[in-house]
Amino acid sequence: MTFIDFKKQLLDADISLPKFSKLIKVSEKNLQAYKKKGEVPNAIAVAATCFAYMHQNGDDYRTIIEALELKSKTKKGAGFAKKEKKEDIQIT
Repeated sequence: MTFIDFKKQLLDADISLPKFSKLIKVSEKNLQAYKKKGEVPNAIAVAATCFAYMHQNGDDYRTIIEALELKSKTKKGAGFAKKEKKEDIQIT
């Protein structure tokens, strides 16, 4: 799906890109990056299309997605390690 088609699906779902990103717990910055690529990943395309379809049929997709209690992903790898507090470090 092209980014333009994705944005049209969001309009059909009556949701903005920032609200969509918060709902599915994906960074808005990551979603905006697909604009440069011109296409969105299949999973994002499916979600937007389903939201549009549900909205057009009068279903409240927001409460369904919120009930999933999705979690935002945290950055991993070098440089992203959680810093320990000084009082947590024990010297033996």
